[in-house]
This record gives sequence, C-alpha cells and structure tokens, in this order.
Amino acid sequence: MLYYLFRYLQGVDFPGARLMDYITFRSGLAMMLALFIALVFGRKIIDRLQMMQVGEIVRDLGLQGQLEKKGTPTMGGVIIIMSILIPCLLVGKLDNVYMILMIVATVWLGILGFLDDYLKLKKHNKDGMKGKFKIVGQVGLGLLVGLTMWLSPKVVMHSNIEVESPAQNEVVVTYTPDEVKAPLTTIPFVKNNNFDYTWLTSWMGSSATTGGWIVFILVCIFAVSATSNGANLTDGLDGLCTGTSAIIGVALAIMAYLGGNIIYSSYLNIMYIPDSGELVVYMSAFIGALIGFLWYNTYPAQVFMGDTGSLTIGGIIAVFAILIRKELLIPVLCAIFFIEDLSVILQVAYFKMTRRRTGTGRRIFKMTPLHHHFQKPGNAGIEALVQRPYAPIPESKIVTRFWIIGILLAIFTFVTLKIR
Repeated sequence: MLYYLFRYLQGVDFPGARLMDYITFRSGLAMMLALFIALVFGRKIIDRLQMMQVGEIVRDLGLQGQLEKKGTPTMGGVIIIMSILIPCLLVGKLDNVYMILMIVATVWLGILGFLDDYLKLKKHNKDGMKGKFKIVGQVGLGLLVGLTMWLSPKVVMHSNIEVESPAQNEVVVTYTPDEVKAPLTTIPFVKNNNFDYTWLTSWMGSSATTGGWIVFILVCIFAVSATSNGANLTDGLDGLCTGTSAIIGVALAIMAYLGGNIIYSSYLNIMYIPDSGELVVYMSAFIGALIGFLWYNTYPAQVFMGDTGSLTIGGIIAVFAILIRKELLIPVLCAIFFIEDLSVILQVAYFKMTRRRTGTGRRIFKMTPLHHHFQKPGNAGIEALVQRPYAPIPESKIVTRFWIIGILLAIFTFVTLKIR
C-alpha cells in the first residue's frame, strides 16, 4: 500500500518518493517493520494467550526440563504470520505474482496450523487434526503453486548460456533473448546448474513438455509436504525451529536477490528470473518476524509457535525455494528438517520390524525426533550395544549446535553451485 502511495507521490515530485523503487530499501523497511511488530505486539499477544489459558499440553516423556514447559502459551505462530503479512502488504508490490503466491501460502498454511492447534486445545491432548487432513492441505498448496507456475504467463525466466569469445579468449555468460516458459530448475555439481524436467519425460514425444510440468508439480507437492512436516517436527526445543528457519531464510533471500538481478545473475552464471527480486521483500519480513519471535521463544521460552507457526514456516520455505527454482537444493539447505523427518521414519520402521521378528520392539534412537535423542538420558542403538552411558545434553546447547549446523549447511548450499 505504501509502495503505491509513493509511486503516486513521484508524480508530484515529492522528495524521497523514489526510495520505494529500490528493492534493498523496501526489504530493509520490511525487516524492521516485521521485527517491530513481533517485539511490540508479540508481547500483547502472549499476554492475551495467557489470559485465554492457551497453554502447551506436555506429556511426561522423561526429558530434562520438559514438565517445566507445561502451561507456556502456544499458538504463537500468529505473531510470526502477522509480522510477515503486514510489512508485505505495506511495502510489497501486490500485483507481483510471486508476492501473491507467498501471501496465499502464508495464509493457507497459517489456517491449517491454527485449526490443528485449536483441535489440540479443544481435545486437551496432542493429537489435534488427523494427519490425512494436514497432508490434503499441504498437497493442495503444492498443487496450487505448481499449476500457477505452469499456467501463469508472468512466471518466466531467461536461461543462462555460455558463449565463447575467441577474440578475447574468454567465455561470456549471456541469456536467451526470449523469455522461457519451461519446467527448469537449479541443480548443484553441474556446469550450467540448469535442469529441465522435460528430460525425464522425453519419451513422451510431443507431450514431453506437458509431462515435464506434471513432474514439476509432483516435486512441488512433495517439497511443500516434506518441508512443512519437517519444520513441524523440528519445533520441539526452545528456539530450535525459529533460529534454524531464520538461517535458511537468509540463504534464500540472497539467492532470490541474485537470481532476480540480471547483472549478478550473469556474473555468477545462474538462472535469471524477472520480477523474482520482489521475493527479497517478503523474505526480509520473514527473517525479521522470526528474529522478533525468537526474542520470546529463546530458552526458556515465553511462548511456543505451535503448529500455527511450524507448519507455516516449513511451507513458506518450500514455496519460496520453488518460486526461485531452487527446490532441488532444499535437501541440502533444509537438511536438519529432513533428518528430523528421517529419524522418525527410521525409528518407527525399525521398531515394527524388530517387534515382528523378535516379539520385542527395539529403537535406533533414545527418542525421536532426533533432537530429543540428545536430551533424553539412557542408551539406545549403538550406545546400547557398547554399553556406554551418555548423559543428556542441556537444551540450550542442543539448539545452539543445531544452529551452527544450519549455518554450515547454508554455506555448503552456495558452495555446491560453484563445484562443477
């Protein structure tokens, strides 16, 4: 809204009205607004949640300090969502297809997570919404994003190509003269970093392009579902999901800025996506909202984000990566989320397999998701075989070490794009 007001003021030569034309200025303003909203209004929302007795339901699982969390206000994800949407509506271009998709994704998953938290509080247990309904919601969003990118004429890119210049004895990076409408994405460890999903459906002949877009949509659905659920599982310790997601957000914001600027894209030999630079404004608000929320969510937490926040955060990261054609980098950048997912899958599968074979179920980890393994006393898996006792690690230390791993993963994600 402010963006369009300043555009109007440019017509009357209002001093400073052209500042809103700069993505860097609007991104910085969006981050500051999000941080301010989360810090100031977050406190009021937490007080309101306490008055409404919207407290976390905690089961005694033998975890160090777990019972102390009982009664801590939950559904704090409302703070994050509000802190993202308000700055985007104020300083973002609301006619930009990428910004529209991110706002829709935020509201969509925010409602899904809110309903899950509401049912948990209503039933006074940890069950909440049935898993199949969550999956339906996540699949629906992935389908919407994939179809929009396929059918919208505004979602295009310029594929980067290398041209040899014998006179200067160098290789010059340029772009296809026409805007490309194709299911292209970025992959690491290859020369030009581009991959066309049509390659997987080349056997379909004249329908190969359509088949490629269908594969792309399926990847979108999987990315949204897996990342959203991974973030949901990671939200088990104070500040863990918040801090990890903020680190991922910084990496994605840099990628969006570089990919949306033709000069930097050419210099770095990466795909150029017109109008995608607007996503930097959104991600700046996302980072500011998470940092502001972390003020209250860091150990010992004064509020939990609940599924209202964690499902939304994971979905936002996935959709954002899809829009900047970096969805195949998610397994590296968001490896913490997927390791948390994998730990649960392996634990359940191994327990069922050993119970079926021996009559007694065995565990690989002391507890899942993985972060609880380090928090719980006792032995499991390899530790049980060697009979070596492991003391539980303090919660704050586990969270900090996961943040450090997240920073290393973000750096490695950028490095993979230059290793060819």
